[in-house]
Amino acid sequence: MQRTLRWQNVDRPLIAIVGPTASGKSELALRIAEAFSGELVNCDALQLYRGFDIGTAKTPVAARRGIPHHLLDALDPQTSFSAGDYARAAREIIAGISSRGHLPLVVGGTGFYLRALLDGLPALPGRDDLLRERLSRREQRHPGALHKLLRRLEPSAAARIHPRDVQKVTRALEIRLLTRARLPAPSAARPLEGFRLLLMGLAPERSLLVDAIAARTRQMFAAGLIGEVRGLLEKGLSGKEKPFESLGYKQALAHLRGQISLEQALESTEIETRQYAKRQLTWFRRDSRIVWFSGFGSDPKIVEACLLAIQADLANLQGNP
Repeated sequence: MQRTLRWQNVDRPLIAIVGPTASGKSELALRIAEAFSGELVNCDALQLYRGFDIGTAKTPVAARRGIPHHLLDALDPQTSFSAGDYARAAREIIAGISSRGHLPLVVGGTGFYLRALLDGLPALPGRDDLLRERLSRREQRHPGALHKLLRRLEPSAAARIHPRDVQKVTRALEIRLLTRARLPAPSAARPLEGFRLLLMGLAPERSLLVDAIAARTRQMFAAGLIGEVRGLLEKGLSGKEKPFESLGYKQALAHLRGQISLEQALESTEIETRQYAKRQLTWFRRDSRIVWFSGFGSDPKIVEACLLAIQADLANLQGNP
């Protein structure tokens, strides 16, 4: 059912669709965008990068149904992009979508980027590549050393970060060492203002999600993930770029270098993706603003329930400008 609303008399609405990988966020977003004149804003840290398509489950151009997609293929693989960079870029894009009378739809599973967008981040120092290189060498020599160091310097921050999340541990240490001060409180951040937010979460039944992750993993490798990685290396990438740290790509790279078999690459990707999905759900469950839907975004019943929820929310907004 097509639902067309006039946005001119409505305080600016904003919808975010979150959930674990393989839960159908992109498909649901496309359905909502079709119904409510929406434009999609990517909130997946890896889909920002050009050339990394199969392993990130990026929606192909031909499957985007003519709906504008923003912050996809926006960066070269060598480019660093922080959560603060994302928040600034996404806020500008969202304002532009809204000014055109369209509905901004933020879609993705990178929770830290979404938090930066919606709740803001305190003023923090930029990236220091030399410091990061030193920290990386320390972690390679003694796995777990960075989290141990963070526990000593900033116990409260260490308690919030999983020891295996080396990227976040590194950033927390980088801030602590550069500022020589405690990490700033979240209250120092400036939240996104001027929008009415509806946060929607997808939470499929666990066993079904496990099956979906297994199917997606096999499909990615069958669709040419190994060839995609080989092509990226042939174009001059070294394999040290940030996107190669992501699930699927690091396993494909290890296979091409003769370190693991194809079956081991598949198995490792599937296992780590299940673990990542669990961490995503844990992260998003902390946000009491999220309205949860128990199913996949491709399920017609879930789609209809989400459309009705949006219709009701927007109707309420129109009645209370």
